[in-house]
Amino acid sequence: MNPAALLAGLLALASVLGIARLLWWQRRAPEPARRWRLAVLVLAQPLYALLLYFALMPPTVPGQRGTLTVLTADAPTPRAARALGDAVIALPEAPATPDAERVPDLATALRRHPGMRQLHVVGAGLEARDIEAARGHGLRFDPAPLPRGLIRLAAPAQVVPGAGFIVSGRVHALEGGGVELLDPAGRRVDAATPSATGDFSVGGTARAPGQVGFRLRLSDRARGAVETVDVPIRVAGEPPPRVLVLAAAPNPELKYLRRWMADAGMTPHVQIQVGAGMQLGDAPLALNTATFERFDLLVLDDRSWATLGDGARTALAAAVRAGLGVLLRVEGPLSDSSRRQLRQLGLLVSGSGDGAEVRLAIPERDDDGLRARQGAGSRDAPVDADAVGAPALSRRTLRDDSADAASLLRDVAGNRLASWRAEGRGRIGMWPLTDTYRLTLAGREDLHAELWSGAFAILARARGGSAPVFEPDARAGRRMRVCGITGQARVIAPDGAVATLLPDPAGGAAGCAGYWPARGGWHRLRMGEAEWPFAVRAPGEAPGLRAMALREATLRLVGDRPARVAATGGVPERRGRAWPWWLAWLSFAGALWWLERSRLGRPVPAGTSRTGGAEAP
Repeated sequence: MNPAALLAGLLALASVLGIARLLWWQRRAPEPARRWRLAVLVLAQPLYALLLYFALMPPTVPGQRGTLTVLTADAPTPRAARALGDAVIALPEAPATPDAERVPDLATALRRHPGMRQLHVVGAGLEARDIEAARGHGLRFDPAPLPRGLIRLAAPAQVVPGAGFIVSGRVHALEGGGVELLDPAGRRVDAATPSATGDFSVGGTARAPGQVGFRLRLSDRARGAVETVDVPIRVAGEPPPRVLVLAAAPNPELKYLRRWMADAGMTPHVQIQVGAGMQLGDAPLALNTATFERFDLLVLDDRSWATLGDGARTALAAAVRAGLGVLLRVEGPLSDSSRRQLRQLGLLVSGSGDGAEVRLAIPERDDDGLRARQGAGSRDAPVDADAVGAPALSRRTLRDDSADAASLLRDVAGNRLASWRAEGRGRIGMWPLTDTYRLTLAGREDLHAELWSGAFAILARARGGSAPVFEPDARAGRRMRVCGITGQARVIAPDGAVATLLPDPAGGAAGCAGYWPARGGWHRLRMGEAEWPFAVRAPGEAPGLRAMALREATLRLVGDRPARVAATGGVPERRGRAWPWWLAWLSFAGALWWLERSRLGRPVPAGTSRTGGAEAP
């Protein structure tokens, strides 16, 4: 219960007790008072309590309607700044304005002008340092026009080698223009035409580990350059997954899968049965719990699954629940016994298992973008410059009918080809494609790598601890936040300057710290032996992204105003003055005291004159 409600309850109880006291005295009196006197005294009790309540808790009144005009970056220079409000201040980012008072921040301006309850923000919007100072005030925002070009960008900060990635965003005032994604060599990887709302999406492929700089090139209707924005991406050279491969026989599909794993930096342990107790590949391992714990992903075909013993299947099911990933390559029809055994892993396989032709869903790209994605090739494996399409592949007509099955791969019609489901902490996938190696033979090695890289990334066991989290769109000269810091952390700038990060003790387990980069480029966060590069933009780079971020932060502040501020037309409420209520209560209390002690409205006792003297006997 809040203090106001508690006080109201106590005063109401006191009023009821006062009324009961009057009624009790009236009943016990030898000669009751006149009715009008009793009614006045009874009605005065709640009025007395009400005046005392307002004296202690003055009612709220609308705040002063003083308006403080706040000029921010890109604010138009007014001819008569005083006409915009009772006072005009200019933050450090605002342009020079003769009639505006220059202040270092909004908090300083509010201390200099304590009567201002309404803020009129003009320009790009409030910086992060001014957001807290603006809370609790009525806010009106007149945003400056957004610059032409890129105003929103969503790109992965980190990808694994060989994986594809998507860069999406929004452009402003670019009707009829185009967006192109360029690789570090300046070649066009993908192109898109923005929608009516300015949204776009382009894709690329990461190759060797390191820090790479893709770029977005924006052009107008006449194909003239409008803006070029860097898209820094870190291709992480993380430890590759530990893979165990079981196969019943060598075939082209397995050959090219092993070649791709070697190119991706994996060193799989391969066991290939060739019949008559003979085996190719690496030294045989016992298929038990201890062996499965050594690997992150198990890739096996349907015949290898059928030859597993009951003990190996039980150990495999336990390993999956502990985090092991499993990819079942189905190359032929599944027997009823194999389908029953797969139910132990949660796979409800249906379908005849007959062969069928299928075409993959491949984004359409022009020749330049396709050649850039394919790479330069090598002397032993040259790239076919004319290979712009993809051949039809073969699959087994099988599907997983589990309720929680998710898509791992889809065909050109949107139908699910491969699927996966979670089992405990691990994941199980079913792969019915039988000849993905034909993509490599047709010159589309990039597609072959994307297919298998995506499947391995989803199914493999998660390894390692969490990486630090960097604030997106960090800029030189502005504070940025780095979270996930454990132990001693240092940041090495591009010029070699070293800064030590001190986590905020009030941040708890998040381990966040502030960092002020002095220049743009790739910085490195070092904690112990581990190192994480992160990119910082130059101050004037991608002005549309900065302008949109300021606008959205200020609009969120407008939407987060308290309910009372919104109910009073943008003017926050405050406590009224208490002294008028104290004066009214004191006057009423004096009048009530006089009435209770006066003879007004009481019967005159016998033997007493009306003038107060005793009557003659």
